Parts: sequence; C-alpha cells; structure tokens
Amino acid sequence: MAVKPIFDTVSMLAEALKSGRGAKYKRLANALEIGIREGRIDAGMKLPPHRRLADRLGVTIGTVSRAYAELERLGLLVARVGNGTFVRQRELERKRDAGFSNFVEDWPEQYDMSRNMHIPGSEIGFLANSLLDLAGDPQTLSELTLYAPDVGLPRYRQAGAHWLAHHEFRPQAEQVLCVNGGQHGLLCTLMALLRAGDALVTEQLTYPGLITVARMLGIKLLGAALDEEGLCPASLDELCRHNRISAIYCSPTLQNPTTGVMSAQRREALVAICRAHNLLIIEDEAHAVLVEDRPLPLSYYAPERSVLIGSLSKAVAAGLRVGYLHAPTSLVSRIAAALRATCWMATPLTMELAACWIESGVAKKLLGQQIAEIERRKQLVSTLLDGLSYRTHPHSPHFWIRVPEPWRASDVEADLKLRNYLIATAETFAVGRAAVPQFVRASVSNASHNDPLLLAGFQALADALRQDSGPMKE
Repeated sequence: MAVKPIFDTVSMLAEALKSGRGAKYKRLANALEIGIREGRIDAGMKLPPHRRLADRLGVTIGTVSRAYAELERLGLLVARVGNGTFVRQRELERKRDAGFSNFVEDWPEQYDMSRNMHIPGSEIGFLANSLLDLAGDPQTLSELTLYAPDVGLPRYRQAGAHWLAHHEFRPQAEQVLCVNGGQHGLLCTLMALLRAGDALVTEQLTYPGLITVARMLGIKLLGAALDEEGLCPASLDELCRHNRISAIYCSPTLQNPTTGVMSAQRREALVAICRAHNLLIIEDEAHAVLVEDRPLPLSYYAPERSVLIGSLSKAVAAGLRVGYLHAPTSLVSRIAAALRATCWMATPLTMELAACWIESGVAKKLLGQQIAEIERRKQLVSTLLDGLSYRTHPHSPHFWIRVPEPWRASDVEADLKLRNYLIATAETFAVGRAAVPQFVRASVSNASHNDPLLLAGFQALADALRQDSGPMKE
C-alpha cells in the first residue's frame, strides 16, 4: 500500500471532520466521494482498514464502517472479505459479484465463446413475413396498442402452455403467465414468493442471472453440492437441517454450466426432500428446451409447489424477450402482482408474434434448426479437445472443461483474452465463498457463422489447456 496516497487521504478526511457539518460518517463519506470523483483517490486504491483509519482520525470503528458502507451503496467502493476495501474500478470485482451480461459489445477483433447465445437463423424471414401480416390487420394492431391482462391474453397463455408441454407434462393455460423473457420470469417469481433475508438453495455453480437478482432482492443464496446429474438431494437435506430454507432453484436438464441431466429417480428424490421441508421449487428450463426427449420436469412430480420457467430465448430468438411461467393455481395471483409491479404486462406485440409462431409450427421449426446447428458446430470442434477432460451433452451448446494442473482457469482466460478469444470460468457461476473448481466453459453458440473463426477459437483454447503450451502459473 502506497504511503503518500494514504497519508494524503487521511489528511483530507481529518480536514473534512474538522470543517464539515452533519454526522461524522456523512462527512467522511462525502469527502471520500469527492476525492474519488475528482480523481484525487485513484481507482483500485486500497483504503486504510477500518480500525487503523478510526484510530488515525479519532473516531469510532462504527463511524468508518458506516462511511465505507455508504460509498459501497453508491457503487464507489468494493469490500473483499479478507483483503480490504478498494476504490471500485472496472474488472476489480470477483466475476460472481460483477454479474453477467448477454449483450455482446461491438469488438470485431474478439471471438466470444463465453456466452450461450441463440444462433441466428431463418427467424429473420419469418419475422418480416409476420410483421407484414400484422400490418394488414388493423384490428389486431389496434388491440396490441392497448393494455392487456397482466398474466397475458388467453390465447398467449395457451401458446405458452403448448411450448412448455412435453410427454405427460401438459400445462393448463390458466396456470401460465406471460413474461418478458426467462430472466423477467425469475425476477417476478422471487419478488412474489420470497422476501429479503430468505434463504434459497441452488447448485454451487449456477445461472449467473440468479446470483444478480438474489443480490438485488436481498435473498441469501446457499450452494448445494453437485455431481454428474446436478444438485445432490443429500446436500439439500443437510442444508435444510442447519438452515431455514424457503426455496430451491435448479436446472434439472442441461444444468448450467456443468451440462448435467437429472434422472427420473433423482427428480423424485429431490421432490421428496422439498416436500419434507416444505420448500418451493423454482425450475429453469431455458436450455432444457434444446433436448426434445428431455425427462419430465420437477413440476410434473410436484405440481403443488413448483414454478417452471421457460422461454424462446435459446431456441427461437433472444431479442423477442418472450417467456412463460407455469405455477400452481394458488400462486398465480401473487406472481401476477409482481408482474404488474415490474412492467404491468408482457409486451403484447412480441407475445402475438410468439403465439403465431407456436401455433403455426414456426417455433418448432426454428428450435429444430437451432439443435441441428449446435450439433454441427460441436462436431466441427470436438476433435480439437481430444485428450482433455471435459463434460458436455449432445444438445448442450457448451463444453465444461477441466483445466489441467498446474494451470488455473483465470490464467487460461487471461491468456486467451490477450489473443482476443473470450471464455467463461467457473468463478462466474459460483455461489458463496467455497473453493471454485478449475473449469472453463466454452460455447459454440456464437452469433457469428464464421466456421474458421470457431475452429481457431477452440484450437487456441485447446492449446492453452495443454501443458506444453499452457499459460504460466502465477
């Protein structure tokens, strides 16, 4: 820690205490904020520990803690347990704290393998034709400009029920709510059914969007152990015996990021534990739709306590922002209230397009094209990973790859980024502060249709993971 910047900061804060007005912690917070915004306190700088600064300024530790907390709330500081408090700068936070974005910035020199994206296909032509059809239907256009029921029009809910159905699982339209994508559905579910301070169990490695929403809502996440099938029932049971748990969130089919698929026996065991401990089940099928012969959802085994989240984002078109929730009848009105609180209703125009595509078979055709293109791309690159330890599923858009010793996932990620290739590490998906496994996730579902770039990206990844050409261990 540089001595002069710290000395200057302490002097500045001492002057603020002496000449300022209001509560002492406010004076300290205001002075630090001004120093940060004016550049006198550098981004990335480590601030003095609470006790040391309190001693230097002659105030209580609580005063310093409140000042730091105020600046954390404003997004100017970031506290890292066991390491200290820092002035926030880009990429300073742990990946699990920084969140995850599906928007790809316009960096043409970079090839992104870090995200599971919808691969563009023939939906553009279908969209153009559908919009032309709507343009010739003034009555429908007029209806689309009006407020609709918060849960969606009956026809849209019926389309959602059809989209979520498979095998013996046959949702009723009355239990379906229309939402603006799966992420919006997750937000509405958590807002409606959990409260700040509630504990929710999920996989130790889970969907980053859940981590972000839980943090915003003040919901405590607890990570359950994972195996090849996904969340372990015994681990869930153990967590329930030592904590007051309200719900679980999991992806039983194509678990993200490990690609696990629960057997029917595992699903029944998980449901039995949820019933024993009276837990709500929140089930994410965003990726599961890519598996046409997938197992029955948890909602089939425990319809009285399960909320199922589905969407068109991975199969049809992410930009439509169309999603569906299937919930027990007793919970529909509560989730509808959260839906109203966030956007009043799902966007009627996109819901109309989605209903037309589901009813006409276009959505199913686009889903088939997506599955075929993922399979083609994976066959193209899979031989490049020969000799490496990885997991995947025939219908998963990504590979979950172990980083060989002595390398670390962060080393591989940094090495590839220097070559303009992006991947995701396990840190992005990690819940809690337990040790993070040394794995990386590499996806074939980039929006680009440039096969040579795809091959070059996976070749670079394979080279970085092999010890003879891997990144240097720190």
